[in-house]
Amino acid sequence: MTLLALEIGSQGFAACQLSEDSGEDDIRRSPIPDRGVWDSCRDLLVEVAGTGEVTAVGIACRGPIDMGAGVVAPPEIAEWRTGFGIVEAVRKLFPAAAVRLALDGVCSAMGERYFGRTREVLDALTMTVSDRIGGGVMVGGLVVVGRTGNAGQLGHVLVPGFDDACECGGRGCLEAVAGGLSALNWARVQGWSGKTVDDLFETAQAGDEIALAALGRAGTALGRAIASVAAVLDLDLVVVAGTMARPGTVLWKSLGAAVATHARLSFLTGLRVVPSEIGEAGVLAGAGVLAAMSPG
Repeated sequence: MTLLALEIGSQGFAACQLSEDSGEDDIRRSPIPDRGVWDSCRDLLVEVAGTGEVTAVGIACRGPIDMGAGVVAPPEIAEWRTGFGIVEAVRKLFPAAAVRLALDGVCSAMGERYFGRTREVLDALTMTVSDRIGGGVMVGGLVVVGRTGNAGQLGHVLVPGFDDACECGGRGCLEAVAGGLSALNWARVQGWSGKTVDDLFETAQAGDEIALAALGRAGTALGRAIASVAAVLDLDLVVVAGTMARPGTVLWKSLGAAVATHARLSFLTGLRVVPSEIGEAGVLAGAGVLAAMSPG
């Protein structure tokens, strides 16, 4: 019996075969090509599967998705932007396999639920803050999926005080302020000359005012969004992962200050916002949970 986990991210694919001792070294990755996207994904899955009969595959994908139809439409993948039937394609590749699909944020929340910092609670919010922003909501010990499978799109929570244009067509979305790509673009418009998120953090640590401002406004936006969602859902735990969520930085300090300013209701006095212990690996871990939950 062979179980596989597949993550379809904004920059590439990641896949692994599940076992009791699976680790980072067992994960195989490949970039998303301009053409032949499914061929690249298929080749990765075949490599990871090896010679065993695949009995279940869990798939985590950036939204939007149609979970019922098994279709994904991540905007970064041009060939799939209008919808690709990933579940049907994987079933054809592995005819004996049960195939389950979920949003990457949902899978991240499931990863935290089974392997991370939300194991001991029933209600929590999980966020991934990298180039993009995703999230998953757990209520009563169950991760919320939503009508179409897209529940937890925290990157498109509107943040008061910001009016940055978002790629979704709206303005003031959290991702348009605090996503890594957005923070980089904002800093460059202000005259910053760096290229990557690592550059942004390094120059901020060295005292660059633009880098500090970019990370500070991102943290403020994150804190305001967290305070709002925590009030709606009556939460006391938020777990944050991702390349932008580096503890001890000005982003994290600004996040904490915004939460302290806005989470003032009596039932929010114990609200904790903590870094993930499993990081971005939580998405693939959640896809593995999907595979393990599949019948057969």
